[in-house]
Amino acid sequence: MDDKESLVPVEQIERSILLIRGEKVILDADLAALYGVATKVLVQAVKRHQERFPADFMFQLSRVEFDHLRSQSVTSSQWGGRRYPPYGFTEQGVAMLSSVLNSPRAIQVNIEIMRAFIRLRRMMASHAELARKLENLEKKYDVQFKVVFDAIRKLMAPPDSKRRRIGFRPFRPEESD
Repeated sequence: MDDKESLVPVEQIERSILLIRGEKVILDADLAALYGVATKVLVQAVKRHQERFPADFMFQLSRVEFDHLRSQSVTSSQWGGRRYPPYGFTEQGVAMLSSVLNSPRAIQVNIEIMRAFIRLRRMMASHAELARKLENLEKKYDVQFKVVFDAIRKLMAPPDSKRRRIGFRPFRPEESD
């Protein structure tokens, strides 16, 4: 099945992948939306098969992480939305979901999510490879090309923005002093 025939837009899957506790995860509500089921149904299915989801496959966000995430997404009010921290599923946890949610849609969506994780991993590896090659080239050539290499490095660097970053940043107790 190519991207034109996919059940879920690739961009939607990629936007759902978050970095929490140093792990790339997708939250239970996002997975439920991708699979076309209620979050409650997904969580109940996982709880019925808890032995398939060790801590490195799935974890529940702490209250602080949840509050921080909720304040950044501004989707839940004091009177509505979920009241308990969501579960984050790593790539392995998402793969394990295919054995718990067995519908044809769940299987197809799982394949698409796995492909998104692979693309993300390749992009990160490609960037690291490019940086390594640039460093090797820089060692080979003299100071005359230093300006060129500095310009390339500047283009590779993420934009230095004065704006607040959007996204989830893990809570670190030492930052709250």
